[in-house]
Amino acid sequence: MPRSAAKTFGILTSGGDCPGLNAAIRGVAKAACDAYGMRAVGISNGYRGLIQGDSRDLKSADFSGILTLGGTILGSSREKPFKGRDDLAETDADAGMSAPELIRENYKNMGLDALVVLGGNGTQTTAHLLQESGLNVIGLPKTIDNDLWGTDVTFGFHSAVDIATEAIDRLHSTALSHNRVMVIELMGHKAGWLALFAGIAGGGDVVLLPEIPYEIGSIARHLTNRAKEGKSFSIVAVAEGALSAEEAKLSKKDRKKAREKMPFPSIGYRVASEIQEAVGMETRVTVLGYLQRGGVPSPYDRLLATAFGTEAAAMLNRGDFGKMVCLSGERIGAVPLSEVAGKIKPVPRDHRLIRTARLVGTCMGDD
Repeated sequence: MPRSAAKTFGILTSGGDCPGLNAAIRGVAKAACDAYGMRAVGISNGYRGLIQGDSRDLKSADFSGILTLGGTILGSSREKPFKGRDDLAETDADAGMSAPELIRENYKNMGLDALVVLGGNGTQTTAHLLQESGLNVIGLPKTIDNDLWGTDVTFGFHSAVDIATEAIDRLHSTALSHNRVMVIELMGHKAGWLALFAGIAGGGDVVLLPEIPYEIGSIARHLTNRAKEGKSFSIVAVAEGALSAEEAKLSKKDRKKAREKMPFPSIGYRVASEIQEAVGMETRVTVLGYLQRGGVPSPYDRLLATAFGTEAAAMLNRGDFGKMVCLSGERIGAVPLSEVAGKIKPVPRDHRLIRTARLVGTCMGDD
């Protein structure tokens, strides 16, 4: 077997958990160890484990049978090593070393030739900074929000769409039985991919995205017209980052202040209150929350995560570092981490599914 460019690699999962992480770990480890003869080192709890030197060798038993397992066998955290000085670094025996310095030290002590990181926007930004500091890094894109720049799809997204769509399907019966407006709040702070896909798939009557500021008058007219047509119930899918047209005019700082004063726990409750006041229809709220990213990955995400993982192993083998694995059309490839770092992929206003939604009569809050 030819010698690989990376004989030993570390692997970690960072940020929020999502379906497909274990499938991706399995894809990387099985291909790297079985096909290329590498040694895999599992790093616990994301970048925190890299700071603390918390790792273990992964054996075949560790990544056997985890394809359908939700969560991550490695654990995760939202540690941001480059965001000022880290408290973990201050309590380390090597007091005075910064978190990035400790990472470089532990990378060396673990005998790593490269690092594979699975995560979303913040994770890939940190991966780029680590690459810039001299480490060999490869990124794998995961997030249920699908807002990671550089790839058409992230693993975890389609599983979340399945879960959110099923929830909307189940709300239809209650909405119809009680003649109510049911508002379902879905994840998506900065991008509305999940609300868009699940909203259309679930037959939502109103879909509100961060990319399209809403007017409550537009929503009220739509729901009133439905009532006049004898449709006494409606489903409203709201991304958690949705904002009104008035809020969109504010600076990010002023908008944050305004939200802090909002007498509602989240945007879904505010929209429900605005609808009830404007239309007079009985309105209820469901916040799907962490259910969206829990449980087993869908078959699509198992396939995608496995394909991403095996591509990462091939990149390790040939020494193709400083990149994030991506899907472009039907092709698995890679994009430089420098192009991914610090970027968000919003839903384009002219996206085909927004046009589809409008043509089937879905209100996007702006018409």
